[in-house]
Amino acid sequence: MSRVPFELFLGLRYLRATGQRTNLSLFVWIGVGGVFLGVAALIVVLAVMTGFQDGIRDKIIAANPHLLIFGAGGGVADAEAVAGRVKTVTGVRSATPFVLQQALFTTEGGGAHGGLVRGVDLATPALVADLRAQLRAGSLDLLLDGQPAILLGVELARTLGVVVGDGVTVISPKGAVTAVGMVPRMRRFTVAGTVEVGMYEYDSSIAYLTLAAAQEFAALSGRVTGIEVKLTDPFEAKRVGALIARQLGFGYWVRDWMDMNRNLFAALQLEKLALFVIVTIIVLVAAFAIIGHLVLLVAEKRKEVGILKAIGASASSITAVFFTVGMTIGVVGTVAGSAVGLLLIWIQNSYKIIRLAGDVYQIDYLPMKLTPTDFLLVVGATLLLSFLATILPARRAGALIPVDVLRYE
Repeated sequence: MSRVPFELFLGLRYLRATGQRTNLSLFVWIGVGGVFLGVAALIVVLAVMTGFQDGIRDKIIAANPHLLIFGAGGGVADAEAVAGRVKTVTGVRSATPFVLQQALFTTEGGGAHGGLVRGVDLATPALVADLRAQLRAGSLDLLLDGQPAILLGVELARTLGVVVGDGVTVISPKGAVTAVGMVPRMRRFTVAGTVEVGMYEYDSSIAYLTLAAAQEFAALSGRVTGIEVKLTDPFEAKRVGALIARQLGFGYWVRDWMDMNRNLFAALQLEKLALFVIVTIIVLVAAFAIIGHLVLLVAEKRKEVGILKAIGASASSITAVFFTVGMTIGVVGTVAGSAVGLLLIWIQNSYKIIRLAGDVYQIDYLPMKLTPTDFLLVVGATLLLSFLATILPARRAGALIPVDVLRYE
């Protein structure tokens, strides 16, 4: 039968102060509670920031092409040939021409709102599948049949006050030159359906036309704005983009979804770092509570330390006793805080208790996602602070000289 080392046994006994020394146990609970709150708060904060960032990222990936290819001269003339060359690159799921044009949407009832008209090639099955997944009302039939129809974002349709079957007039900022001068270019379309990406910024401004209708509306004369590319793995955008740039050569430039949203993700990452530093202060407060407890405990146990050293206990053994006390407080608080933090994450992701305003935060509920790296960072930082708070008082206890201790006891 194995025996428990006396350092561990004595350290655990010191955690349970009784009699006139019960005030020491208050410092134990303060230390455990501080570490517990700090770890739980850190886990929840990092999970919220990571979940929020990933939620927005997923919405962006769903709403936008993973790569955009533009011509150096403004527009792409040989769109089908360029798209065919792009499709040969490994990792490309689809490559289709697109047209992008700013426009003003008006209705007979007086509604008006600015937005973007996006012309898409409905001959591409992958693109049609994405549009069907985003469809919330109506259908794609009118567009597939070549009728003068349009798909509106749900928020844009709500702002204009239109439903499926209503008419919408789309006005281009690029006027047409006529015998009487420059006049606005406008076309009337039937609302074939509404689409929802889940991000208010997109749902309140986007509209889809067939590629031919968008080319005619934007007066591009057979050219397109560029080529939009969907990838098998969106996170390989930089690598695949570099391959496409080499494949196409001079005269084309490629942008990926990460670059186009770099400022947003940089801001979110900075907020995550700032919150981590701020919440870590809670753990620092707990570390000072551990230091205070150990300092008082060493002063209280001076006589016992002197006796132990007098009967042969080494300085390292005495240090290990008080090290056990401090690290037990840190470990118990870390384990309890981790358990509660993970439980809160599971509850929020399962029941979506905390809801958000989609027009403000781009997503309609607060997602939480804790990566293994973040979890290990929290646990590691907490245990490191607990170690640093413990080591100095423990070493001071081990350095006590028994003769000096017992002389004044």
